[in-house]
Amino acid sequence: MPSPKSRSDKRQSSGTWTASRAPVIVYTIAAVLALAGLADATYLTVQSLSGETAVCGGSADCFRVLGSAYAKIGSLPVSAIGALAYFGVFSFAIFAAFRYARARTFFVALVCAMFLVTLWFLFVQAFLLHAFCRFCLFSAAIVFLLMGLVVATPQRV
Repeated sequence: MPSPKSRSDKRQSSGTWTASRAPVIVYTIAAVLALAGLADATYLTVQSLSGETAVCGGSADCFRVLGSAYAKIGSLPVSAIGALAYFGVFSFAIFAAFRYARARTFFVALVCAMFLVTLWFLFVQAFLLHAFCRFCLFSAAIVFLLMGLVVATPQRV
């Protein structure tokens, strides 16, 4: 027959187990969001590199944004950098879910950097180009959700 001490130890460990699932859930959600952003950025990168125009449902604004000088750095589409950033967020989220402390730090830093860049591109679309791209707004929404996860999740969860 187990001693009363061992029963309380089991209760404590089961409570700790459920509390320790929270980071796994948060980083899994972040990884899924990053995959959606990666798909969006990869599509735009392939369209840009192949010389095709993205299918935006006939929106002239989308063509204006993706064809602007702000859509490329030299000959490299900005979406390619976004795809690399989303892949980084996905990778860091997966490692953070497995409790790698440095991955959490890199995850937060990369999401914060992406948030700042997203604010810049929203400014460009709203005030410089006076046009909005649906793919860019989808990416912005994903980055805002990722930033929400960063802000809502305590650092020591």
